[in-house]
Amino acid sequence: MLALLEKCGGTLGRLRLQKLLFLIAHHQGKPCFDFVPYKFGAYSFRANADAGTMCKYGLISTDDQKVWKKETEELFYPALKKKDQQIIDTVLYRFGALTGRELIEYTYRRYPYYAINSLVAKRYLEPEDLEQIEAKRPTEDEACLMTIGYEGISAEAYFNQLLTHNVSALIDVRRNAASMKYGFHKSQLAHVCRSVGIAYYHVPEVGISNDKRRSLKTQEDYDVLFEEYRDGTLQTEINGQRSIIDLYKKHGRIALTCFEALSCQCHRSHLADNLHKIAPEEVSLPVHI
Repeated sequence: MLALLEKCGGTLGRLRLQKLLFLIAHHQGKPCFDFVPYKFGAYSFRANADAGTMCKYGLISTDDQKVWKKETEELFYPALKKKDQQIIDTVLYRFGALTGRELIEYTYRRYPYYAINSLVAKRYLEPEDLEQIEAKRPTEDEACLMTIGYEGISAEAYFNQLLTHNVSALIDVRRNAASMKYGFHKSQLAHVCRSVGIAYYHVPEVGISNDKRRSLKTQEDYDVLFEEYRDGTLQTEINGQRSIIDLYKKHGRIALTCFEALSCQCHRSHLADNLHKIAPEEVSLPVHI
């Protein structure tokens, strides 16, 4: 990000920075940032948060919340890998002179999925372009109980999974919804949910306390813990489970979320199974995404 600002004369509007970072990321084998479809197209919450952090350290500044300005004289472009330098040069050669409107039009046409939540697409695009965007919009609407973990992926990659599965409500089933990983602390998760049109709920009473998870090393350890969870929490915390069933009936397509990537190492899979067991005529068999 700092190298890009440097190559652009030290100043970039917020929209242009996001669009150019998006194009750079799509040229990289391992992208510097992931993106989600947002109200003005592809957007990285992490990139915006990183820029805010750099403001605190005086590396960049913003006066009107619309422009980022590099404040340090330190040079970052020469420190990049040669391949990343070439990618920045290529993107700026092809797209650096485009206006904000032209960048929006190009990215919407080239990557229509990222325009599905746009508030301005109709203002800039032709009917045939809008049809391409609509074709990328998830259409699954059958009620479905899903589960998802965020271990090992970015917040944007996580939300793309939710969006492509057309999840309408995210149910956080962590006992303690705090996280050092960007995007997954309760307040951050709720904010991004609102931003992409997904309802967020926290049902901590069906979670497992952190102290019971610290010594888990093997699948056998997890299995012992989950046997205790099935015989204990799932038998006593009926109100919490009933509230999730009510949310399922209200929203149709919901996802239970916790940390672990593997559903077999997370209580969410046992919770989902029990929800179906409690109300087999109302709640679908769970799908782990």
